[in-house]
Amino acid sequence: MSLDIKTADRPTPVRQEPAPAWHHAWPWIRLASGPVAAVLAILVLMSGAIPPYTVFTVGLGAVYALVVLSLSLLASWTGIWSIGQPALLAIGAYAVAYGSSHDWSLPLTIVLVLGGCALIGAFLGFVGSRFSVLYVALLTLAFTLVCLEIINVWADVTNGDQGVAVNIVSTPFGDIFPSSNEAIYVVIGTLGVCLGCAEAVRRTSFRMRLVAAKTHPVVARTIGIAPEAQSAIGFAASAAVAGLAGVMLGLVSGFVSPETFSLVLAVNLIAATVLGGTGSLIGAVLGGVFLAFAPSMASSLSVDQPYLLGGLLILSLIFLPEGVVPAIVSRLDRWTGWTERLQRSKARVYAARQDAPAIEPATPRPGSVLVAVNDLGVRFGGLHAVQDVSLTMVPGEVIAIIGPNGAGKTTFVNALSGVAGGAVVEGSIEYDGDPNFRAVRATRRRSRGLGRTFQHAELFPELTVEENVLVVNRWASALDRRRAHRLLASVGLDDVGHRHPDELSFGPQKRVDLARAIAESPRLLILDEPFGGLDADEREYLASHIRRLRADGVCVVVIDHVLDDLFAVADRVIAFDFGQMVAEGPPSTILQEPVVRSSYLGELDLEVPALAVEHGGSTVLAATAVSHQYGGVHALRDIDLTVTKGAVVGVVGTNGAGKSTLGRILHGSLKPSSGSRESSLRVSLVPEGRALFKTLSVRENLEVAAYASGVSRSRMRTRLEELTAWLPERVATRMEISAGALSGGEQQLVAIARALMADPEVLILDEPALGLSPVMVKEVFSQLNALAREGITTVILDQSLNRALNTCTEVIVLRQGEVVARGNAGIDGFAALAEEAYFGQPQESVLEESR
Repeated sequence: MSLDIKTADRPTPVRQEPAPAWHHAWPWIRLASGPVAAVLAILVLMSGAIPPYTVFTVGLGAVYALVVLSLSLLASWTGIWSIGQPALLAIGAYAVAYGSSHDWSLPLTIVLVLGGCALIGAFLGFVGSRFSVLYVALLTLAFTLVCLEIINVWADVTNGDQGVAVNIVSTPFGDIFPSSNEAIYVVIGTLGVCLGCAEAVRRTSFRMRLVAAKTHPVVARTIGIAPEAQSAIGFAASAAVAGLAGVMLGLVSGFVSPETFSLVLAVNLIAATVLGGTGSLIGAVLGGVFLAFAPSMASSLSVDQPYLLGGLLILSLIFLPEGVVPAIVSRLDRWTGWTERLQRSKARVYAARQDAPAIEPATPRPGSVLVAVNDLGVRFGGLHAVQDVSLTMVPGEVIAIIGPNGAGKTTFVNALSGVAGGAVVEGSIEYDGDPNFRAVRATRRRSRGLGRTFQHAELFPELTVEENVLVVNRWASALDRRRAHRLLASVGLDDVGHRHPDELSFGPQKRVDLARAIAESPRLLILDEPFGGLDADEREYLASHIRRLRADGVCVVVIDHVLDDLFAVADRVIAFDFGQMVAEGPPSTILQEPVVRSSYLGELDLEVPALAVEHGGSTVLAATAVSHQYGGVHALRDIDLTVTKGAVVGVVGTNGAGKSTLGRILHGSLKPSSGSRESSLRVSLVPEGRALFKTLSVRENLEVAAYASGVSRSRMRTRLEELTAWLPERVATRMEISAGALSGGEQQLVAIARALMADPEVLILDEPALGLSPVMVKEVFSQLNALAREGITTVILDQSLNRALNTCTEVIVLRQGEVVARGNAGIDGFAALAEEAYFGQPQESVLEESR
């Protein structure tokens, strides 16, 4: 169900019926279900209803359930798949064997195992967080192999491959004999307690922060979460539970031998986790019980155990990929409507929360400078993405940052946020009087009063809307939950806190992102393209909220391409181009600056004349009433476009106008949400950013394109010769080097040549000048002009209006997914009209005059 709230001023909510009593009791029911089930299982065993030979298997199933639980929650909450659980299990088992022979009590043994395994897990998690999932698996595999080798050689403790017996262990309640019924009762009780603890942790910010670090590490850093620390904490908890399971294994079996902890067990544990359902508590119990009973099941079916386990795993992955328990729950929910009733009940609870404390705004210092940036530079290797930027920011001010795509805007605010990636940041950032703010970690900048949103509302999809706000708290209390509700109410989302982000459309998702950014009353708030993808009512609602933040003394920095909405809230505008701050001024005059207009519209000295194309030529490509949306975001609205043979059509607009979406639809690689695209000719697309295979040679890049388009071998050789001759000599003589070794302009020419390998009749180019120097832009467009003169119909998607007017036979201006001007440089006054449309003048008048 998609929810979209579009009203700028929300009406007073209708009073709803209070939530039923069962809703308040449900969390406690879930919390107590594990321990209660364990008590019931113990009572059944004590009654003698289960044969004695099966009691041991039940105890073994409880041990395996503990191990599967440790792996399942680790994988679900942190994304780490460990092959080291058998080694941790062995540490616990050998510890209880050693302790039982040295008069250690069971509680002491458990404490030592929990602490030792937690330290080992923290180390593995911290080191592994720096690598991919594959390398973490290899790291834990190596850990298991090392532990198995230590078991074999440390004979004084482990007795080598002969194994070691577990003696009687003491507890405050009396001695426990290994393999006795009392030992099995202890194991089942321990499992029940662990299930209760896991359910309790599931609802805390501990789990939320682990999931956040797993889902979006960069975003997590901006809200004060260190992914490395979360991986270490999550692995430490998992390792502690696995070590505890080892202690329980020693109690159940009474004997510990190395063959129990082989790599086969690691594979079986992973299979049981997937089979039961990753992240499911009941699924962990099911997986553990299955492992314990698998040998007898295989014997009954007269098959080897690996065949049984492998066959069931394959069937589960094919038919129940989410796992057995989640699949059953999902199907029961569809039949009963349980989740929907629970959500309606939760909505009533949210609506009833009227006692939330007021949100304290940031306290500004009158007349003080909040941020002073001096000679800031950001460098990626030899590429200067930002250079020599100096500016100041004061409390209670809205600063708009504008500039074309690739101008360095987002890189600049990333440097302010401390998430510039592997870039080298130079210069100084002084924040609130601290001259060393540039050295402050991103995770600490949040607590210093810096909040931010992201261009695409980077929410944590596995968390609810409320949890996306609560996750900023290290320990979420009841007061924090009421405050989160108050925050959501302030952005018009007070009744959707129980839903997940993917249940909301794009506008509400952006408001959730805003609520998370202001959750800790920031003094500096950075908003990255907050207006993009919103409709008029949503943009007005956001603008009113920005004004309220300014009134509260917050310094708001806004990056956006929707200039009219941006300028309506801005006090000051800063323009970027080629990584430099090129202009600064009030919204009323900034667009009159020549350097600003040229950065958007392009220079006028590109000496590549447009071609003259006869009107009324045959149509080679057409789009009729084309609209497209991504989720709730309308990228295109009712586009009609006809491309005639031999034409050079320029589609221009700011970033986010819909150019790339239109290009993919014209190419045929994207099906529009509505409308139609018609063409029977060969069409090739050069995507934005070139998308070359940089590890392949230039020649191999061209050959791959030929194979993909079905070009015959003889024709491929001919096209290679033709395109080698078409490329500049400095590229043509380096066909065997990797494409990544070329300059940006040379890569763009190779990308065009790759598209030409299919011998297309229509060529579409998305931002062919992006990131290129003026000299390379001129060379690229000269080559495109030459192609057009050879009869190739060309569609150029570009940000530069003046470049399009100079080089194209027809120019179409897109703004927020709509055509707002259409014509060419030969029409008197069209250039001025196109500029007005580009920057957001009234669309009806511009379109009417351009016609």
